[in-house]
Amino acid sequence: MHKEYYSINDLEKLSGIKAHTIRIWEKRYNLLVPERSSTNIRHYTNADLKKLLNISLLNKNGIKISRIAEYKESEIAEKVIEFTTRRDEIENHLKSLIIAMLNFDLNKFEKLITVSYINRGFEKTYFDVIVPFLNKISILWQTGMVTAAQECFAVNIIKRKIITSIDSILPTYKKDVKNFILFLPENEYDEIPLLYSHYILKQNNQNVIYLGASVPYTCLKQSGVVDKTDYFVLSITSMALTEDIENYLNNLSKEFSNIKIIIIGSQIEQYTGNIPENIIKIKDINRLVKDIK
Repeated sequence: MHKEYYSINDLEKLSGIKAHTIRIWEKRYNLLVPERSSTNIRHYTNADLKKLLNISLLNKNGIKISRIAEYKESEIAEKVIEFTTRRDEIENHLKSLIIAMLNFDLNKFEKLITVSYINRGFEKTYFDVIVPFLNKISILWQTGMVTAAQECFAVNIIKRKIITSIDSILPTYKKDVKNFILFLPENEYDEIPLLYSHYILKQNNQNVIYLGASVPYTCLKQSGVVDKTDYFVLSITSMALTEDIENYLNNLSKEFSNIKIIIIGSQIEQYTGNIPENIIKIKDINRLVKDIK
């Protein structure tokens, strides 16, 4: 669930733009008009957050703030999409997926994913098509061009395709494999990175127990299977605030000090806080498999 209101410090952490800079943009260019409490504290809405993320993207691509301030809301959205578009074969594939999603065209969307599997294989489809497509959905959400229903439509088809690929792998049981428990922390629901990890681990003949989304770590303590576990693998994509991530990792590390904990996900890639000794931050589960081998 998204927060309804953000402090200026929240905006700084989520956008990477210093609070001082945000205040200057407000005062000089009127880019954001926050609500204020009775004690004159700024409060920002989801719309303000989306706008700031878009402004940040344009500014990083060389457009001056003074110029951005002259754009209408619709022009900002158009520019954002323009900067995220590359004219190549994969881009055309992504555009077709987006059109199929916007139109709820089940047959076309499934066919496009299947054709990519056939032409590129599962892993290249994941990195060259699925990940960029999900990133585009995020941008389209920021610009208000995608509804929650359209996003759910696309994400659930992709999840189903990955699960089918996982089920198609016939495991080869060996004595020297590691035991993995895969799960998402409480209030985390983006299973796609975790499902991909499941696929890679199973393909490499590791033992995997998949627990799914929003699993409280207190529930893990109650499970006897933890005693036989070598690794946890979890993905963090929604837990945005640094202190929330740091507190979660510290608690998890203390409760399961004898288990190596692998963390992946978009929020972890940006996280620069302290990481306990038994926790390993990685970008790609393939690296872990190589280290195990």
